[in-house]
Amino acid sequence: MTVHHPSLTAIRPWRYVPSIWDTLIFALVLGVVALIAFGGHETIQPLAVVQRTPISLDPRMLPYYALRTILRMLAGIICSLIFTLVYGTLAQKSRRAEMVLIPILDILQSLPVFTFITVTLVFFLKLFPGSVMGEELCSVFTIFTAQAWNMTFSFYQSLKTVPKDLSDVSDSLRLGGWRRFWTLEVPFAAPGLIWNAMMSMSGAWFFVVASEAFTVGANSITLPGVGAYVNAALLHEDLGAIGWAVLTMLVVILIYDQLLFRPLVAWSQKFRVELSASDGPEANSWLLDFFQRARLAQRVFAPLFALPSAVVRLRLGRPFRPSVVVTRAWESRTTDYVWFAMISGAGVWTAWQAVIYLSKSVGLADVALVFGLGLLTLTRVLVLIALASLVWVPVGVWIGLRPKWAETVQPIAQFLAAFPSNLLFPVAVFLIAKYHGNADIWLSPLIILGTQWYILFNVIAGATAIPNDLLEAADSFRVRGWNWWRKVALPAVFPYFVTGAITASGGAWNASIVAEVVTWGDKRLEAHGLGAYIGDAMNKGDMQRSILGAIVMSIFVVLFNRLLWRPLFDFAARRTALN
Repeated sequence: MTVHHPSLTAIRPWRYVPSIWDTLIFALVLGVVALIAFGGHETIQPLAVVQRTPISLDPRMLPYYALRTILRMLAGIICSLIFTLVYGTLAQKSRRAEMVLIPILDILQSLPVFTFITVTLVFFLKLFPGSVMGEELCSVFTIFTAQAWNMTFSFYQSLKTVPKDLSDVSDSLRLGGWRRFWTLEVPFAAPGLIWNAMMSMSGAWFFVVASEAFTVGANSITLPGVGAYVNAALLHEDLGAIGWAVLTMLVVILIYDQLLFRPLVAWSQKFRVELSASDGPEANSWLLDFFQRARLAQRVFAPLFALPSAVVRLRLGRPFRPSVVVTRAWESRTTDYVWFAMISGAGVWTAWQAVIYLSKSVGLADVALVFGLGLLTLTRVLVLIALASLVWVPVGVWIGLRPKWAETVQPIAQFLAAFPSNLLFPVAVFLIAKYHGNADIWLSPLIILGTQWYILFNVIAGATAIPNDLLEAADSFRVRGWNWWRKVALPAVFPYFVTGAITASGGAWNASIVAEVVTWGDKRLEAHGLGAYIGDAMNKGDMQRSILGAIVMSIFVVLFNRLLWRPLFDFAARRTALN
Protein backbone atom coordinates (compact mmCIF):
# COMPACT_ATOMS: atom_id res chain seq x y z
CA MET A 1 0.00 0.00 0.00
CA THR A 2 1.33 3.43 -0.97
CA VAL A 3 1.38 6.05 1.78
CA HIS A 4 1.17 9.73 0.85
CA HIS A 5 2.47 12.32 3.26
CA PRO A 6 -0.05 15.18 3.78
CA SER A 7 2.53 17.86 3.04
CA LEU A 8 3.36 16.24 -0.30
CA THR A 9 -0.31 15.84 -1.16
CA ALA A 10 -0.96 19.50 -0.41
CA ILE A 11 1.45 20.74 -3.05
CA ARG A 12 0.36 18.56 -5.93
CA PRO A 13 0.26 20.89 -8.94
CA TRP A 14 -2.75 19.19 -10.51
CA ARG A 15 -4.89 20.41 -7.61
CA TYR A 16 -4.58 23.92 -9.09
CA VAL A 17 -5.44 22.95 -12.67
CA PRO A 18 -9.08 23.90 -13.43
CA SER A 19 -11.36 21.06 -14.42
CA ILE A 20 -14.27 21.34 -16.83
CA TRP A 21 -16.53 22.04 -13.82
CA ASP A 22 -14.22 24.82 -12.63
CA THR A 23 -14.25 26.33 -16.11
CA LEU A 24 -18.04 26.32 -16.21
CA ILE A 25 -18.37 27.88 -12.75
CA PHE A 26 -15.77 30.60 -13.47
CA ALA A 27 -17.39 31.39 -16.83
CA LEU A 28 -20.81 31.64 -15.18
CA VAL A 29 -19.55 33.91 -12.40
CA LEU A 30 -17.66 36.19 -14.79
CA GLY A 31 -20.68 36.38 -17.10
CA VAL A 32 -23.01 37.35 -14.26
CA VAL A 33 -20.54 39.98 -12.98
CA ALA A 34 -20.13 41.44 -16.48
CA LEU A 35 -23.90 41.68 -17.00
CA ILE A 36 -24.39 43.34 -13.60
CA ALA A 37 -21.59 45.81 -14.36
CA PHE A 38 -23.07 46.64 -17.76
CA GLY A 39 -26.59 47.06 -16.38
CA GLY A 40 -25.31 49.10 -13.44
CA HIS A 41 -23.45 51.44 -15.78
CA GLU A 42 -26.68 52.09 -17.67
CA THR A 43 -28.39 53.30 -14.50
CA ILE A 44 -26.06 56.31 -14.17
CA GLN A 45 -26.80 57.70 -17.63
CA PRO A 46 -28.02 61.31 -17.88
CA LEU A 47 -31.80 61.58 -17.75
CA ALA A 48 -31.91 63.38 -21.11
CA VAL A 49 -30.39 60.33 -22.87
CA VAL A 50 -33.18 58.06 -21.63
CA GLN A 51 -35.90 60.58 -22.49
CA ARG A 52 -34.59 60.87 -26.07
CA THR A 53 -34.63 57.07 -26.56
CA PRO A 54 -38.19 55.76 -27.08
CA ILE A 55 -39.12 52.17 -26.33
CA SER A 56 -38.68 50.04 -29.44
CA LEU A 57 -41.00 47.12 -30.21
CA ASP A 58 -38.18 45.40 -32.09
CA PRO A 59 -37.85 41.91 -30.47
CA ARG A 60 -34.06 42.19 -30.77
CA MET A 61 -34.14 44.80 -28.00
CA LEU A 62 -35.81 42.41 -25.55
CA PRO A 63 -32.57 40.84 -24.17
CA TYR A 64 -31.37 44.31 -23.18
CA TYR A 65 -34.76 45.21 -21.71
CA ALA A 66 -34.86 41.90 -19.83
CA LEU A 67 -31.45 42.59 -18.28
CA ARG A 68 -32.55 46.01 -17.03
CA THR A 69 -35.80 44.60 -15.60
CA ILE A 70 -34.21 41.63 -13.85
CA LEU A 71 -31.57 43.85 -12.21
CA ARG A 72 -34.35 46.04 -10.80
CA MET A 73 -36.18 42.97 -9.52
CA LEU A 74 -33.04 41.54 -7.92
CA ALA A 75 -32.34 44.89 -6.24
CA GLY A 76 -35.93 44.85 -4.97
CA ILE A 77 -35.66 41.30 -3.60
CA ILE A 78 -32.42 42.14 -1.76
CA CYS A 79 -34.05 45.19 -0.16
CA SER A 80 -37.11 43.07 0.65
CA LEU A 81 -34.96 40.44 2.37
CA ILE A 82 -33.25 43.04 4.57
CA PHE A 83 -36.62 44.62 5.40
CA THR A 84 -38.09 41.19 6.18
CA LEU A 85 -35.35 40.18 8.61
CA VAL A 86 -35.50 43.48 10.51
CA TYR A 87 -39.25 44.17 10.46
CA GLY A 88 -40.40 40.58 11.04
CA THR A 89 -37.97 40.08 13.92
CA LEU A 90 -38.98 43.32 15.64
CA ALA A 91 -42.68 42.46 15.27
CA GLN A 92 -42.17 39.01 16.79
CA LYS A 93 -39.77 39.91 19.59
CA SER A 94 -41.62 42.95 20.97
CA ARG A 95 -45.24 42.61 22.01
CA ARG A 96 -45.80 46.36 21.92
CA ALA A 97 -44.06 46.77 18.58
CA GLU A 98 -46.24 43.95 17.23
CA MET A 99 -49.36 45.95 18.14
CA VAL A 100 -48.23 48.66 15.72
CA LEU A 101 -46.12 46.94 13.07
CA ILE A 102 -48.54 44.19 12.03
CA PRO A 103 -51.52 46.56 11.42
CA ILE A 104 -49.13 48.85 9.51
CA LEU A 105 -48.10 45.86 7.40
CA ASP A 106 -51.77 45.11 6.73
CA ILE A 107 -52.24 48.68 5.53
CA LEU A 108 -49.08 48.70 3.41
CA GLN A 109 -50.03 45.54 1.51
CA SER A 110 -53.48 46.97 0.77
CA LEU A 111 -52.31 50.35 -0.50
CA PRO A 112 -52.33 50.63 -4.30
CA VAL A 113 -48.86 50.46 -5.81
CA PHE A 114 -49.64 53.70 -7.63
CA THR A 115 -49.78 55.41 -4.23
CA PHE A 116 -46.12 54.61 -3.59
CA ILE A 117 -45.18 55.90 -7.05
CA THR A 118 -46.99 59.19 -6.41
CA VAL A 119 -45.32 59.69 -3.03
CA THR A 120 -41.76 58.64 -3.89
CA LEU A 121 -41.24 59.85 -7.47
CA VAL A 122 -40.66 63.52 -6.65
CA PHE A 123 -38.36 62.56 -3.75
CA PHE A 124 -36.09 60.35 -5.85
CA LEU A 125 -36.02 62.79 -8.79
CA LYS A 126 -34.86 65.56 -6.45
CA LEU A 127 -32.35 63.23 -4.82
CA PHE A 128 -30.63 62.58 -8.19
CA PRO A 129 -31.42 65.58 -10.41
CA GLY A 130 -30.58 65.13 -14.06
CA SER A 131 -29.73 61.43 -13.66
CA VAL A 132 -31.73 58.35 -14.50
CA MET A 133 -30.77 56.96 -11.08
CA GLY A 134 -33.73 58.77 -9.50
CA GLU A 135 -36.17 57.04 -11.84
CA GLU A 136 -34.39 53.73 -11.32
CA LEU A 137 -34.69 53.99 -7.55
CA CYS A 138 -38.38 54.88 -7.84
CA SER A 139 -38.89 51.79 -10.01
CA VAL A 140 -36.95 49.58 -7.58
CA PHE A 141 -38.94 50.95 -4.65
CA THR A 142 -42.20 50.21 -6.45
CA ILE A 143 -41.05 46.64 -7.12
CA PHE A 144 -39.97 46.38 -3.48
CA THR A 145 -43.52 47.22 -2.36
CA ALA A 146 -44.77 44.30 -4.47
CA GLN A 147 -42.28 41.87 -2.91
CA ALA A 148 -41.65 42.75 0.73
CA TRP A 149 -45.00 42.27 2.47
CA ASN A 150 -45.40 38.61 1.48
CA MET A 151 -41.88 37.72 2.64
CA THR A 152 -42.32 39.62 5.91
CA PHE A 153 -45.56 37.81 6.75
CA SER A 154 -43.87 34.47 6.01
CA PHE A 155 -40.85 35.20 8.21
CA TYR A 156 -43.04 36.53 11.02
CA GLN A 157 -45.20 33.39 10.86
CA SER A 158 -42.12 31.16 11.03
CA LEU A 159 -40.74 33.00 14.06
CA LYS A 160 -44.09 32.58 15.83
CA THR A 161 -44.05 28.81 15.25
CA VAL A 162 -40.45 27.87 16.12
CA PRO A 163 -40.69 24.54 18.00
CA LYS A 164 -40.41 25.01 21.75
CA ASP A 165 -37.92 22.19 22.20
CA LEU A 166 -35.51 23.88 19.79
CA SER A 167 -35.94 27.16 21.66
CA ASP A 168 -35.20 25.37 24.94
CA VAL A 169 -32.03 23.85 23.47
CA SER A 170 -30.82 27.26 22.26
CA ASP A 171 -31.47 28.68 25.75
CA SER A 172 -29.59 25.83 27.43
CA LEU A 173 -26.63 26.41 25.08
CA ARG A 174 -26.73 30.13 25.92
CA LEU A 175 -26.47 31.11 22.28
CA GLY A 176 -27.58 34.67 22.88
CA GLY A 177 -29.91 36.69 20.67
CA TRP A 178 -27.52 37.13 17.73
CA ARG A 179 -26.42 33.48 17.38
CA ARG A 180 -29.91 32.18 18.14
CA PHE A 181 -31.26 34.33 15.31
CA TRP A 182 -28.82 32.99 12.69
CA THR A 183 -28.52 29.38 13.88
CA LEU A 184 -32.13 28.64 14.83
CA GLU A 185 -34.70 31.20 13.69
CA VAL A 186 -33.44 32.03 10.19
CA PRO A 187 -32.72 28.36 9.29
CA PHE A 188 -36.15 27.31 10.57
CA ALA A 189 -37.80 30.05 8.48
CA ALA A 190 -35.59 29.45 5.41
CA PRO A 191 -37.78 26.95 3.45
CA GLY A 192 -40.91 29.08 3.70
CA LEU A 193 -39.00 32.31 3.16
CA ILE A 194 -37.35 30.99 -0.02
CA TRP A 195 -40.67 29.85 -1.50
CA ASN A 196 -42.20 33.22 -0.66
CA ALA A 197 -39.22 35.05 -2.17
CA MET A 198 -39.83 32.99 -5.30
CA MET A 199 -43.47 34.06 -5.25
CA SER A 200 -42.48 37.68 -4.64
CA MET A 201 -40.19 37.65 -7.68
CA SER A 202 -42.98 36.23 -9.81
CA GLY A 203 -45.67 38.48 -8.35
CA ALA A 204 -43.54 41.56 -9.00
CA TRP A 205 -43.94 41.02 -12.76
CA PHE A 206 -47.56 42.11 -12.31
CA PHE A 207 -46.30 45.59 -11.28
CA VAL A 208 -43.33 45.82 -13.62
CA VAL A 209 -45.48 47.64 -16.19
CA ALA A 210 -46.50 50.18 -13.55
CA SER A 211 -42.91 50.61 -12.31
CA GLU A 212 -41.32 51.16 -15.73
CA ALA A 213 -43.95 53.26 -17.51
CA PHE A 214 -46.08 55.69 -15.52
CA THR A 215 -47.18 59.31 -15.39
CA VAL A 216 -47.52 61.37 -12.22
CA GLY A 217 -48.56 64.98 -12.77
CA ALA A 218 -46.12 66.57 -15.18
CA ASN A 219 -43.62 63.72 -14.82
CA SER A 220 -43.87 61.03 -17.50
CA ILE A 221 -41.48 58.15 -16.80
CA THR A 222 -40.47 55.42 -19.23
CA LEU A 223 -37.50 53.22 -18.34
CA PRO A 224 -36.08 50.60 -20.71
CA GLY A 225 -37.41 47.23 -19.61
CA VAL A 226 -39.86 44.45 -20.32
CA GLY A 227 -42.63 46.34 -18.49
CA ALA A 228 -42.21 49.42 -20.67
CA TYR A 229 -42.13 47.13 -23.73
CA VAL A 230 -45.44 45.53 -22.68
CA ASN A 231 -46.97 48.95 -22.05
CA ALA A 232 -45.93 50.13 -25.54
CA ALA A 233 -47.30 46.93 -27.09
CA LEU A 234 -50.65 47.43 -25.34
CA LEU A 235 -50.85 51.04 -26.50
CA HIS A 236 -50.16 50.00 -30.11
CA GLU A 237 -52.44 46.91 -29.81
CA ASP A 238 -49.52 44.81 -31.10
CA LEU A 239 -50.33 41.18 -30.23
CA GLY A 240 -47.09 39.97 -31.81
CA ALA A 241 -45.01 42.18 -29.52
CA ILE A 242 -47.02 40.93 -26.51
CA GLY A 243 -46.20 37.38 -27.57
CA TRP A 244 -42.48 38.19 -27.72
CA ALA A 245 -42.70 39.80 -24.26
CA VAL A 246 -44.37 36.69 -22.79
CA LEU A 247 -41.68 34.47 -24.33
CA THR A 248 -38.97 36.72 -22.87
CA MET A 249 -40.58 36.50 -19.44
CA LEU A 250 -40.61 32.71 -19.67
CA VAL A 251 -36.91 32.59 -20.59
CA VAL A 252 -35.95 35.01 -17.81
CA ILE A 253 -37.97 33.04 -15.22
CA LEU A 254 -36.29 29.78 -16.28
CA ILE A 255 -32.86 31.42 -15.98
CA TYR A 256 -33.28 32.82 -12.47
CA ASP A 257 -35.10 29.67 -11.38
CA GLN A 258 -32.13 27.51 -12.39
CA LEU A 259 -29.41 29.89 -11.20
CA LEU A 260 -31.00 31.20 -8.01
CA PHE A 261 -34.11 29.52 -6.65
CA ARG A 262 -33.43 25.88 -7.56
CA PRO A 263 -30.09 25.92 -5.66
CA LEU A 264 -31.70 27.74 -2.72
CA VAL A 265 -34.57 25.25 -2.48
CA ALA A 266 -32.14 22.30 -2.59
CA TRP A 267 -29.90 23.95 0.01
CA SER A 268 -32.81 24.73 2.35
CA GLN A 269 -33.76 21.04 2.61
CA LYS A 270 -31.12 20.55 5.31
CA PHE A 271 -33.10 22.85 7.61
CA ARG A 272 -36.17 20.60 7.75
CA VAL A 273 -37.21 19.72 11.31
CA GLU A 274 -37.20 15.91 11.47
CA LEU A 275 -35.73 13.05 13.48
CA SER A 276 -35.37 10.55 10.64
CA ALA A 277 -34.07 10.80 7.10
CA SER A 278 -36.51 10.82 4.23
CA ASP A 279 -36.61 7.75 1.99
CA GLY A 280 -37.85 9.70 -1.03
CA PRO A 281 -35.76 11.70 -3.49
CA GLU A 282 -34.52 15.05 -2.29
CA ALA A 283 -34.61 18.31 -4.24
CA ASN A 284 -31.39 18.83 -6.18
CA SER A 285 -29.72 21.45 -8.35
CA TRP A 286 -27.35 20.93 -11.26
CA LEU A 287 -25.59 24.18 -10.30
CA LEU A 288 -24.84 22.86 -6.80
CA ASP A 289 -23.66 19.59 -8.34
CA PHE A 290 -21.31 21.49 -10.64
CA PHE A 291 -19.92 23.50 -7.77
CA GLN A 292 -19.35 20.41 -5.61
CA ARG A 293 -17.22 18.95 -8.43
CA ALA A 294 -15.35 22.21 -9.04
CA ARG A 295 -12.56 21.75 -6.47
CA LEU A 296 -10.51 24.75 -7.56
CA ALA A 297 -13.57 27.03 -7.53
CA GLN A 298 -14.32 25.90 -3.99
CA ARG A 299 -10.81 26.94 -2.91
CA VAL A 300 -11.05 30.27 -4.68
CA PHE A 301 -14.43 31.15 -3.19
CA ALA A 302 -13.75 29.61 0.25
CA PRO A 303 -12.94 32.99 1.92
CA LEU A 304 -16.19 34.43 0.55
CA PHE A 305 -18.22 31.52 1.95
CA ALA A 306 -16.39 31.66 5.28
CA LEU A 307 -17.40 35.27 5.88
CA PRO A 308 -21.09 34.61 6.75
CA SER A 309 -20.06 31.82 9.14
CA ALA A 310 -17.64 34.17 10.87
CA VAL A 311 -20.36 36.80 11.23
CA VAL A 312 -22.78 34.24 12.69
CA ARG A 313 -20.20 33.06 15.23
CA LEU A 314 -19.64 36.57 16.54
CA ARG A 315 -20.11 36.83 20.26
CA LEU A 316 -21.53 40.27 20.71
CA GLY A 317 -21.21 42.08 24.00
CA ARG A 318 -23.61 41.20 26.79
CA PRO A 319 -26.84 43.14 26.38
CA PHE A 320 -27.71 45.85 28.83
CA ARG A 321 -29.83 44.45 31.65
CA PRO A 322 -31.93 47.07 33.43
CA SER A 323 -32.64 46.89 37.13
CA VAL A 324 -35.53 44.87 38.54
CA VAL A 325 -37.53 48.04 39.25
CA VAL A 326 -37.16 49.28 35.66
CA THR A 327 -38.04 45.84 34.27
CA ARG A 328 -41.20 45.59 36.36
CA ALA A 329 -42.25 49.09 35.38
CA TRP A 330 -41.63 48.39 31.69
CA GLU A 331 -43.63 45.15 31.78
CA SER A 332 -46.46 46.54 33.89
CA ARG A 333 -50.03 46.95 32.71
CA THR A 334 -49.78 50.70 33.29
CA THR A 335 -47.05 50.95 30.64
CA ASP A 336 -49.31 48.97 28.31
CA TYR A 337 -52.10 51.49 28.86
CA VAL A 338 -49.72 54.39 28.17
CA TRP A 339 -48.44 52.72 25.00
CA PHE A 340 -51.96 51.98 23.81
CA ALA A 341 -52.98 55.59 24.54
CA MET A 342 -50.04 56.89 22.48
CA ILE A 343 -50.96 54.64 19.55
CA SER A 344 -54.61 55.61 19.78
CA GLY A 345 -53.73 59.29 19.96
CA ALA A 346 -51.54 59.05 16.87
CA GLY A 347 -54.29 57.18 15.03
CA VAL A 348 -56.98 59.70 15.99
CA TRP A 349 -54.76 62.62 14.96
CA THR A 350 -54.00 61.00 11.59
CA ALA A 351 -57.69 60.26 11.01
CA TRP A 352 -58.63 63.84 11.88
CA GLN A 353 -56.06 65.24 9.44
CA ALA A 354 -57.44 62.96 6.72
CA VAL A 355 -61.01 64.14 7.45
CA ILE A 356 -59.95 67.79 7.23
CA TYR A 357 -58.20 67.20 3.91
CA LEU A 358 -61.00 65.14 2.35
CA SER A 359 -63.88 67.32 3.57
CA LYS A 360 -62.88 70.01 1.07
CA SER A 361 -64.39 68.06 -1.82
CA VAL A 362 -65.85 64.82 -0.41
CA GLY A 363 -69.21 64.52 1.29
CA LEU A 364 -70.96 61.83 3.34
CA ALA A 365 -72.72 60.56 0.22
CA ASP A 366 -69.31 59.91 -1.37
CA VAL A 367 -68.13 58.07 1.73
CA ALA A 368 -71.27 55.90 1.79
CA LEU A 369 -70.84 55.14 -1.92
CA VAL A 370 -67.20 54.10 -1.44
CA PHE A 371 -68.05 51.81 1.48
CA GLY A 372 -70.80 50.21 -0.61
CA LEU A 373 -68.37 49.63 -3.47
CA GLY A 374 -65.93 48.21 -0.92
CA LEU A 375 -68.52 45.61 0.13
CA LEU A 376 -68.86 44.53 -3.50
CA THR A 377 -65.09 44.08 -3.85
CA LEU A 378 -64.97 42.31 -0.46
CA THR A 379 -67.54 39.80 -1.72
CA ARG A 380 -65.43 39.12 -4.80
CA VAL A 381 -62.27 38.68 -2.72
CA LEU A 382 -63.96 36.30 -0.24
CA VAL A 383 -65.46 34.09 -2.94
CA LEU A 384 -62.28 33.98 -5.00
CA ILE A 385 -60.00 33.23 -2.03
CA ALA A 386 -62.33 30.40 -0.97
CA LEU A 387 -62.36 28.90 -4.47
CA ALA A 388 -58.57 29.26 -4.82
CA SER A 389 -58.07 27.55 -1.44
CA LEU A 390 -60.26 24.59 -2.40
CA VAL A 391 -58.18 24.10 -5.53
CA TRP A 392 -54.60 24.87 -4.46
CA VAL A 393 -54.39 23.48 -0.91
CA PRO A 394 -54.67 19.80 -1.98
CA VAL A 395 -52.54 20.46 -5.07
CA GLY A 396 -49.87 22.20 -2.97
CA VAL A 397 -49.73 19.36 -0.43
CA TRP A 398 -49.42 16.78 -3.20
CA ILE A 399 -46.59 18.69 -4.89
CA GLY A 400 -44.75 19.52 -1.66
CA LEU A 401 -44.57 15.87 -0.61
CA ARG A 402 -43.00 14.92 -3.95
CA PRO A 403 -39.68 16.79 -4.45
CA LYS A 404 -39.24 15.57 -8.02
CA TRP A 405 -42.63 16.91 -9.01
CA ALA A 406 -41.85 20.14 -7.14
CA GLU A 407 -38.74 20.60 -9.32
CA THR A 408 -40.85 20.25 -12.45
CA VAL A 409 -43.73 22.40 -11.27
CA GLN A 410 -41.54 25.13 -9.74
CA PRO A 411 -40.68 27.05 -12.96
CA ILE A 412 -44.16 26.48 -14.39
CA ALA A 413 -45.81 27.91 -11.28
CA GLN A 414 -43.40 30.84 -11.29
CA PHE A 415 -44.29 31.63 -14.90
CA LEU A 416 -48.03 31.41 -14.22
CA ALA A 417 -47.63 33.59 -11.12
CA ALA A 418 -45.57 36.10 -13.11
CA PHE A 419 -48.00 36.32 -16.02
CA PRO A 420 -49.47 39.85 -15.80
CA SER A 421 -53.25 39.77 -15.93
CA ASN A 422 -53.28 42.91 -18.10
CA LEU A 423 -51.94 40.80 -20.96
CA LEU A 424 -55.26 38.91 -20.82
CA PHE A 425 -57.30 42.09 -21.17
CA PRO A 426 -57.70 41.66 -24.95
CA VAL A 427 -59.04 38.13 -24.44
CA ALA A 428 -61.33 39.21 -21.59
CA VAL A 429 -62.74 42.17 -23.55
CA PHE A 430 -63.30 40.05 -26.66
CA LEU A 431 -65.04 37.15 -24.87
CA ILE A 432 -67.23 39.30 -22.60
CA ALA A 433 -68.28 41.55 -25.47
CA LYS A 434 -68.94 38.65 -27.84
CA TYR A 435 -71.07 36.64 -25.42
CA HIS A 436 -72.62 39.70 -23.68
CA GLY A 437 -71.29 38.60 -20.31
CA ASN A 438 -71.77 40.48 -17.05
CA ALA A 439 -68.57 42.41 -16.32
CA ASP A 440 -69.28 42.32 -12.56
CA ILE A 441 -68.95 38.53 -12.71
CA TRP A 442 -66.54 37.73 -15.52
CA LEU A 443 -63.92 40.36 -14.72
CA SER A 444 -63.62 38.94 -11.19
CA PRO A 445 -61.26 36.07 -12.12
CA LEU A 446 -58.68 38.66 -13.21
CA ILE A 447 -58.46 39.78 -9.56
CA ILE A 448 -57.30 36.38 -8.30
CA LEU A 449 -55.26 35.47 -11.38
CA GLY A 450 -51.98 36.73 -9.95
CA THR A 451 -52.62 36.43 -6.20
CA GLN A 452 -53.88 32.84 -6.01
CA TRP A 453 -50.29 31.66 -6.30
CA TYR A 454 -49.50 33.00 -2.83
CA ILE A 455 -51.68 30.19 -1.49
CA LEU A 456 -50.06 27.53 -3.69
CA PHE A 457 -46.46 28.56 -2.95
CA ASN A 458 -47.05 28.77 0.81
CA VAL A 459 -48.82 25.41 0.96
CA ILE A 460 -45.97 23.81 -1.02
CA ALA A 461 -43.51 25.33 1.44
CA GLY A 462 -45.55 23.94 4.34
CA ALA A 463 -45.77 20.48 2.80
CA THR A 464 -42.01 20.33 2.14
CA ALA A 465 -41.42 21.23 5.81
CA ILE A 466 -43.54 18.36 7.19
CA PRO A 467 -41.14 16.18 9.26
CA ASN A 468 -40.52 12.78 7.77
CA ASP A 469 -41.00 11.09 11.16
CA LEU A 470 -44.53 12.54 11.33
CA LEU A 471 -45.32 11.03 7.93
CA GLU A 472 -43.81 7.70 8.99
CA ALA A 473 -45.85 7.69 12.21
CA ALA A 474 -49.05 8.34 10.24
CA ASP A 475 -48.15 5.52 7.87
CA SER A 476 -47.36 3.15 10.76
CA PHE A 477 -50.75 3.81 12.35
CA ARG A 478 -52.40 3.45 8.95
CA VAL A 479 -53.90 6.91 8.95
CA ARG A 480 -55.55 7.15 5.54
CA GLY A 481 -58.05 9.17 3.52
CA TRP A 482 -59.83 12.11 5.08
CA ASN A 483 -58.43 11.20 8.49
CA TRP A 484 -54.90 11.75 7.11
CA TRP A 485 -55.85 15.17 5.80
CA ARG A 486 -57.58 16.12 9.07
CA LYS A 487 -54.89 14.80 11.44
CA VAL A 488 -51.65 15.23 9.48
CA ALA A 489 -51.65 17.33 6.29
CA LEU A 490 -54.01 20.21 7.10
CA PRO A 491 -52.62 20.94 10.62
CA ALA A 492 -49.05 20.80 9.27
CA VAL A 493 -49.64 23.27 6.43
CA PHE A 494 -52.23 25.43 8.21
CA PRO A 495 -49.82 28.17 9.42
CA TYR A 496 -48.40 28.43 5.89
CA PHE A 497 -51.88 28.50 4.36
CA VAL A 498 -52.95 31.36 6.64
CA THR A 499 -49.86 33.35 5.64
CA GLY A 500 -50.61 32.70 1.96
CA ALA A 501 -54.28 33.60 2.38
CA ILE A 502 -53.42 36.88 4.15
CA THR A 503 -51.08 37.97 1.37
CA ALA A 504 -53.40 36.66 -1.35
CA SER A 505 -56.35 38.64 0.00
CA GLY A 506 -54.23 41.79 0.32
CA GLY A 507 -52.92 41.32 -3.19
CA ALA A 508 -56.45 40.73 -4.49
CA TRP A 509 -57.59 44.06 -3.10
CA ASN A 510 -54.65 45.75 -4.79
CA ALA A 511 -55.22 43.89 -8.06
CA SER A 512 -58.87 44.99 -8.14
CA ILE A 513 -57.70 48.47 -9.19
CA VAL A 514 -56.38 47.00 -12.43
CA ALA A 515 -58.83 44.13 -12.90
CA GLU A 516 -62.17 45.86 -12.32
CA VAL A 517 -61.57 48.18 -15.28
CA VAL A 518 -60.08 46.73 -18.48
CA THR A 519 -59.47 48.46 -21.77
CA TRP A 520 -58.28 47.31 -25.17
CA GLY A 521 -58.04 49.97 -27.81
CA ASP A 522 -61.27 51.95 -27.69
CA LYS A 523 -63.19 49.20 -25.83
CA ARG A 524 -63.70 49.55 -22.07
CA LEU A 525 -65.34 47.21 -19.56
CA GLU A 526 -65.92 48.18 -15.94
CA ALA A 527 -67.17 46.23 -12.94
CA HIS A 528 -68.74 47.92 -9.94
CA GLY A 529 -66.29 47.95 -7.07
CA LEU A 530 -63.79 49.88 -5.00
CA GLY A 531 -60.89 49.08 -7.32
CA ALA A 532 -62.69 50.61 -10.30
CA TYR A 533 -63.50 53.70 -8.19
CA ILE A 534 -59.83 54.22 -7.22
CA GLY A 535 -58.60 53.58 -10.76
CA ASP A 536 -61.09 56.04 -12.24
CA ALA A 537 -60.21 58.72 -9.65
CA MET A 538 -56.47 58.30 -10.33
CA ASN A 539 -56.98 58.52 -14.09
CA LYS A 540 -58.88 61.78 -13.62
CA GLY A 541 -56.23 63.17 -11.28
CA ASP A 542 -58.78 63.44 -8.44
CA MET A 543 -56.41 63.16 -5.48
CA GLN A 544 -59.06 63.51 -2.76
CA ARG A 545 -61.17 60.65 -4.06
CA SER A 546 -58.09 58.52 -4.74
CA ILE A 547 -57.02 58.96 -1.11
CA LEU A 548 -60.57 58.29 0.10
CA GLY A 549 -60.65 55.03 -1.85
CA ALA A 550 -57.21 54.00 -0.55
CA ILE A 551 -58.25 54.75 3.06
CA VAL A 552 -61.48 52.76 2.76
CA MET A 553 -59.58 49.87 1.16
CA SER A 554 -57.08 49.92 4.05
CA ILE A 555 -59.96 49.90 6.57
CA PHE A 556 -61.54 46.87 4.90
CA VAL A 557 -58.21 44.99 4.76
CA VAL A 558 -57.28 45.74 8.38
CA LEU A 559 -60.72 44.79 9.72
CA PHE A 560 -60.81 41.69 7.54
CA ASN A 561 -57.40 40.61 8.83
CA ARG A 562 -58.22 41.48 12.44
CA LEU A 563 -61.56 39.63 12.47
CA LEU A 564 -60.68 36.58 10.37
CA TRP A 565 -57.04 36.01 9.47
CA ARG A 566 -55.38 37.11 12.73
CA PRO A 567 -57.50 34.78 14.93
CA LEU A 568 -56.69 31.96 12.52
CA PHE A 569 -53.02 32.96 12.61
CA ASP A 570 -52.95 32.90 16.43
CA PHE A 571 -54.75 29.55 16.43
CA ALA A 572 -52.13 28.15 14.06
CA ALA A 573 -49.29 29.42 16.27
CA ARG A 574 -50.87 27.85 19.39
CA ARG A 575 -52.28 24.57 18.14
CA THR A 576 -50.42 23.49 15.01
CA ALA A 577 -46.79 24.41 15.78
CA LEU A 578 -44.35 21.48 15.60
CA ASN A 579 -43.78 21.15 19.37
